[in-house]
Amino acid sequence: MPYFDAASSAPLHPVARQALQASLDEGWADPARLYREGRRARLLLDAAREAAAEAVGCRPDELSFTGSGTQAVHSGIYGSLSGRRRVGRHLVVSAVEHSSVLHSAASHEAAGGSLTEVAVDRTGRVSPDAYAAALRPDTALAALQSANHEVGTLQPVAEVAEACRAAGVPLFVDAAQSLAWGPVEGAWSILAASAHKWGGPAGVGLLAVRKGVRFAPQGPPDERESGRAPGFENIPAIVAAAASLRAVRAEAEAEAARLRELVDLIRARVVEVVPDVEVVGDPVRRLPHLVTFSCLYVDGETLLHELDRAEFSVSSGSSCTSSTLTPSHVLRAMGVLSEGNVRVSLPLGTPAEDVERFLDVLTWLVTAVRTKLGAPVAASGAGATARDAGVEAGAEAGTGAEEFTVDSLGRLCPIPVIELARAMEGVPVGGVVTVLADDEAARLDIPAWCEMRDQEYLGEHPVDGGTAYRVRRRS
Repeated sequence: MPYFDAASSAPLHPVARQALQASLDEGWADPARLYREGRRARLLLDAAREAAAEAVGCRPDELSFTGSGTQAVHSGIYGSLSGRRRVGRHLVVSAVEHSSVLHSAASHEAAGGSLTEVAVDRTGRVSPDAYAAALRPDTALAALQSANHEVGTLQPVAEVAEACRAAGVPLFVDAAQSLAWGPVEGAWSILAASAHKWGGPAGVGLLAVRKGVRFAPQGPPDERESGRAPGFENIPAIVAAAASLRAVRAEAEAEAARLRELVDLIRARVVEVVPDVEVVGDPVRRLPHLVTFSCLYVDGETLLHELDRAEFSVSSGSSCTSSTLTPSHVLRAMGVLSEGNVRVSLPLGTPAEDVERFLDVLTWLVTAVRTKLGAPVAASGAGATARDAGVEAGAEAGTGAEEFTVDSLGRLCPIPVIELARAMEGVPVGGVVTVLADDEAARLDIPAWCEMRDQEYLGEHPVDGGTAYRVRRRS
């Protein structure tokens, strides 16, 4: 069964499995003890630290092993903010950071700190100038991921790090998605990563804090891992994490080139074989193994279930695949289509024939889901009218143009957009369709539909029970 969700968690690398099994017999003792078993465990831990530090691009004594990537993020952010509390309590993050960073930021703000979120463009990338403008004299810390976990866009870390250096602000980098492909460039100050993202075992995170960075570990003091990760080290898992990181780095250049070709194939073919698809993320400055696209008129949850039945494991940022009506914060920040969202992230060794079969299966599955939902088949509409679609007609104030209202209150994505499209088929040029909806995804998907269909989005305003979205037909 092809597994296409490596961005969530990569399969255990064979080297990690071998190192884990071998170190279970050698690394069980307390590395702080001076007897033979303790010294043997210490040698394993030190060797793992040196290997991981070399991959990160820092000194071994700057790197600590934590219980998870999330713990590394939380410890890195809280420790940095606490270490610079005399400077101020202002934190800067991008709008598309991983949830572990945003949760830390929200907790900081709830405790009385101040927060600035830097917006991104439609590719999910921050502007270095906008990031630099967000820095203030009281900024204690800035945070920017090296690559986005949902759309694969690479961030300008080196440029932002230079702006932070000039302002005297340390930069925290979440490198979980990119570390397997190479070290993070630029003068970053703190870095976090997670082993299961590159094929190491879950439960091991990396936290690197450069010398000279003011850092105050939170919680009760502990003698292990420079006080940044309390508790007994899981030496077998740490050894496996470091060994697998070194192994994937050795394969990175060749495998990145091969996977990039497969991703380029998906990016090109998906828009050919599936109508009404938006490929999101930066087309050039991106991770080599990840591609995300959204399918108009598609229920994301149904599509993922159908792909699973066809033996393909993928993920999604669509609100239709979660218990909330709110789309992924990444897609929302980018302002792109969210319905029918599919993220494909290829693990090392993915064969080309699996990608070919995925594209074949995707074509008829999307068609089947759209048919089940009653989505429009063709733009012509076969002579349908807005009144045939069951909408109310009126006149647009001050223009004399016909205006039609579609009541989609209580309907979940992608139904409001489907009903808009069906109504628009019979609206004369210049006419206006108002869609009433209470699904948060409509705030993204209706403007995205207008852009894809070359119709004029007139804006939104609140109404009882939801929001009214107005669209003018101009072609």
